[in-house]
Amino acid sequence: MEIYRYSDHLPAFNKPVVTVGTFDGVHLGHRRIIDRLKEIARQIQGETIVITFEPHPRLVLAQYGTPVKLINSTYRKYQLLSDLGIDHLIILPFSVEFSMTPWEVFIREYIINQIHTSYLVVGYDHRFGHDRQGDRSKLQAFAHELGLNIEEVPPLFIEGQVVSSTRIRNALHAGNIRLANLLLGYEYSISGKVIRGNRLGHRLGFPTANILADDSLALIAANGVYVSRVEYKGKIYGGMSNIGIRPTIAHHSFAIEVHIFDFNEEIYDEMINISFIDRLRDEIRFDSLDQLKDQLQEDRILARKILQEVGYGVDL
Repeated sequence: MEIYRYSDHLPAFNKPVVTVGTFDGVHLGHRRIIDRLKEIARQIQGETIVITFEPHPRLVLAQYGTPVKLINSTYRKYQLLSDLGIDHLIILPFSVEFSMTPWEVFIREYIINQIHTSYLVVGYDHRFGHDRQGDRSKLQAFAHELGLNIEEVPPLFIEGQVVSSTRIRNALHAGNIRLANLLLGYEYSISGKVIRGNRLGHRLGFPTANILADDSLALIAANGVYVSRVEYKGKIYGGMSNIGIRPTIAHHSFAIEVHIFDFNEEIYDEMINISFIDRLRDEIRFDSLDQLKDQLQEDRILARKILQEVGYGVDL
């Protein structure tokens, strides 16, 4: 996948088929749009183009309230789009000034004059331009004038509700990893550098790798204990992770940590990726470290069982 900033000189694309969006999560609803994009491109022997924005509009516009946390890091989003077989990604810098662009100007300037497309694929709820005033009905009327073919992709329903980034965020905030993964179509994950902790896990017989998430805007799932897969230097390991404040420990503070099964290496300052498979339980404050150790032993047995059941390619 070729990536362009808008300040770059754009090449002459071959029969480009375009879609526009933030694509936070690159979830199954987004993939339905991308599948249709690719299908049209195959039919006309053209190229696929995704236009996205950086930073996320909800990080810029105050009217959206609290700035959004991102399901994926920017790098991960681009990686997922590339894995889906997109030919070109164009990144538009998003600012308050840019948000004032009328939808007609956006379509004419960016979609038609710069990219020279005749095909635009949009999601069922997509809006263009200032105050999101450019809806599908307005776009269709304008598109006829421009010779632009518009195709709207219907929503995808799973378990009776529309798949959306908001629904996935809500699932993650609730610790419902199974639902989040179902809607994403892949496993929610956190990447980061291994940092030094208090080494209590070593004393308990459950050494952990503490990580600092590689993106400060990353959405961190609800506090709790999770079944995980860990990728380190291209190899996959089973494990169990804890997100939270570790309430049994005096002077506790927030941490993301993972106990990697059958692993005994010092990996400080190394990068790892933790994929979350299922949630085992809430964080619990125990009266003693012995009680905590007993619970961790039970957690490990259950985590190994779940990993065996789902068959995630780890040797247990």
